[in-house]
This record gives sequence, C-alpha cells and structure tokens, in this order.
Amino acid sequence: MAKKILHLLSALLLINMKCVSAAVILQYHHVSEKLPAVTSLSAEQFRAHLNYLKESQFKVLPLDELLESLRKGDTLPTKAVAITFDDGYDNNIEQAAPILEEFNFPYTIFVNPKLIDEQQSYVMTWSQLRQLASQGALIANHSAKHDYLHKRLQGENLEQWKVRISHDISWSEQRIKEEVGHNAKLLAYPYGEFNHDLKELVTSLGFIGIGQHSGAVGVDSDFTRLPRFPASGVYSDLNTLKVKLNSKPFAIADLNYADSVTDNQQPTLVINFKEVNFNPKQFTCYISGQGKGNVEWLDDKQVSVEAVKALPKGRSRYNCTAPAAGESGQFFWFSQPWVIN
Repeated sequence: MAKKILHLLSALLLINMKCVSAAVILQYHHVSEKLPAVTSLSAEQFRAHLNYLKESQFKVLPLDELLESLRKGDTLPTKAVAITFDDGYDNNIEQAAPILEEFNFPYTIFVNPKLIDEQQSYVMTWSQLRQLASQGALIANHSAKHDYLHKRLQGENLEQWKVRISHDISWSEQRIKEEVGHNAKLLAYPYGEFNHDLKELVTSLGFIGIGQHSGAVGVDSDFTRLPRFPASGVYSDLNTLKVKLNSKPFAIADLNYADSVTDNQQPTLVINFKEVNFNPKQFTCYISGQGKGNVEWLDDKQVSVEAVKALPKGRSRYNCTAPAAGESGQFFWFSQPWVIN
C-alpha cells in the first residue's frame, strides 16, 4: 500500500513539474486612447488585464529570468507570465508604467536605439528608460531603427547582409548597455518577421529571438522564434485573453517548412511532436482569413498543415490548438507565422 501511495505521489509530482515548465509572454505597444486602435488599449483595459493576473494568482516574472529558467530546464512558478512592450513609445512611461508600479509587476521594453539617439518625438528618451529601469523594467533590443531585418538591400549578397545585420543588432545592444546597463541579449524581431537566415544569425550572436506570433513558451520551444500573445487592439478583450493566458505549449521535437518568408502562397508545415498528450482528432489549425486548414497526420507523432487556398501577400498565420487532456478549459497552442512575398 505504501509503495502504491509513493508511486502515486511521484506521478503527481511529475505532472506538476510538466505544468510549471511553461509560461505565457504578453505583448503590448500603446497604452493610449489617442493612437491607432489596432496596436492600442486604454489605461482602463490595461489595468483590468493586470488585475486579472493578480486576482488569478499569476506570477509575473522578468522576461530574462523566465527564459533563462526554461533554457536550463528549471521549473517555474505555476501560471508564470511575462509582460513586454515593443518600440518604447512615450505613452509607456506616461500611462503604462504608473499602473505597472501599482501592481509591482516587472516588464520588458524592446527599444530602437537609433530612433532614441535621433530624439524622435514618439519614443522615450534614454533618461526616461533609465528611470523605468530603476523601477524594475528590463530594456531590450528591437533593432536600431525597426527595419525589416530579414530583407536584403538591392544587390546585397548573403555575406554582406550578415555583416550589416550583425552590426545593427550588436550596435543596438551596446547602446542599451551604455545608456541603461542592460545586456539581456533578447531580440524582438521588428514586425515579428524572421526567416531561417535571420534565426541562424541571431543564434550565432548569442541572442534569443522573439516574435509576435501567438502561443505559450516551454522547455521545448525554439529559442530563435519564441511566441508572444498580442494583447492590444482586437486582442485586448479580457475574455479571450483569459483563454490564452491559461494555454500550454505543445511538446514539439522539430518543425519542418521551407521558410517562413516565402513566395509559396500555400506553404506546408510539418510538426513533429515530442509527445502527443492530446487527442489527435481534436487537433485543429486555423488559417488567417480562411478558417480551418488542411490537417493530415503522417504518423502517430507527425502532422502536416496547409492552407486551403492561396494566402494573400504579407503576413499570415497558421494557429493550431488542441484541448489539453484532463485539464478543463486549457488548450495547447502553437502559431506559425508566414510572410508571403
């Protein structure tokens, strides 16, 4: 009897460890009612988000600490989450920072150092960023001027592109270190766009790459393309955000696709799962603007996903979900971003 109880406790411990080896990262831009609604939410909405995190006992962690724990395979507090902002807009210090300080939540701001040096009116100054850093904000890299990093200039070959983009990323990190003292080596891709070449370059520079496609993060995540859940604009609705905050990452061994920036308007994605801890019949992928996509299981751990019809030019997504077995209201969530040329 004692052995059975011990076995049961060990099993429960393992289950709990799996549950806390994952987290969610939220992405914001503007906290403002005066700027484009597509990337904004009001101070009232933002406060409601943070209040939900507090009342639901989420543990808000600094992004660098959260990701370091996952990379090392350490467990995290249950319901771990990180809060991020892109671009370093001035409304972050005017509207967002006072609310975050009320809740004593850490957060990360991804900035463009060249735009700050040029004293662009819509971004915070280095002095303001140092002030926020002293209050618990992490200042991180979003490239020098928010250019499309994966794009080559006219007549530019691969090696020339590597030199140019390496300088952009490294120079930006150095400016942040000089002005604020932070050197997290986290790069949020401008516009959330990346291709294989950019991911390889980011890895060679010792950075973690972070996108804008949705999904939870875990120990099996690809640290060259970590997802975040957008929480502004149409994504600011708290009811839908609650589902995302309680989502889980699929255990994925590897992904196979030609490239995420492509001329192919019906790209194929093959997901090789490390474990299938969900009902394969409930695995569904939704294609931007199309509804459900074509899903074909190649074997018991591999699935192929494809759009039903041609994707339009620009950014699109394959969003794949499945209910988590035995966990009511929780879903596994994975997103594959595409840029169609």
